[in-house]
Amino acid sequence: MQQAQDFRDQSEAIHALLSPLADADYAKPTLFKGWTIDEVLRHLHVWNIAADLALSDAEAFRAFLGQMAAGIRGGRLPDFEKQHLEGLSGTKLRDAWIAQVREMTPRFANADPKMRVLWVGPDMSVISSITARLMETWAHAQAVYDALGVDRVDADRIGNIVRLGVNTYGWTFKNRKEEPPGPMPRLKLTAPSGAIWEYGEGEDLIEGSASEFCQVVTQCRNIGDTSLKVSGPVATRWMAIAQCFAGPPQDPPPVGARHKA
Repeated sequence: MQQAQDFRDQSEAIHALLSPLADADYAKPTLFKGWTIDEVLRHLHVWNIAADLALSDAEAFRAFLGQMAAGIRGGRLPDFEKQHLEGLSGTKLRDAWIAQVREMTPRFANADPKMRVLWVGPDMSVISSITARLMETWAHAQAVYDALGVDRVDADRIGNIVRLGVNTYGWTFKNRKEEPPGPMPRLKLTAPSGAIWEYGEGEDLIEGSASEFCQVVTQCRNIGDTSLKVSGPVATRWMAIAQCFAGPPQDPPPVGARHKA
């Protein structure tokens, strides 16, 4: 499963970004809900562990869900995640997170891609589970790149996230109790390698950087903060509410709210 290796490669890129940081740097707040770098990394680590449990030990995963439900009652998710990891932070957190990534990658790579595994919402296939971990890793890391004032250099593995965006076109609307206003717009996206990725057959068109498309569908950026060219009412509405991640409908950040320091 190439997606497992893509997940590891994406995580290794973030590990390289974090490697020069001292313990104190992890307390730096980001523009994602004010979470610190520590809180972003704890979030990724906890849910990587959870996905690994779902693959190998369904009962242990159910127990984790029970702990989470009790832990967030009346509190913040980052507070539960900090408690769950016994306060792990800074460079020790970084080392534990990347070690978990390296341990779980072969388990996913060798698993049956179609096997169903439990998750917080509906169950999903193994290939969907590791692709979701890749997407979350890429998306949450954007806040860290921004906080550190670093421009991210993407690789074509973000094609996995583009496909998630494509596959969740209809779901984005239905999640909001809306009917899709028409066929999915055509996409003409430039990959990091310079290749052109095209999807869809609608009359409307979204054209530009694949990285910026990923930023919009993961809600790292408002469409107004990108250089994507959006033509037509269906494309305009989709890009205003696009959401490729599970859960209740969420609105993208306001224009100008997320940016590089």
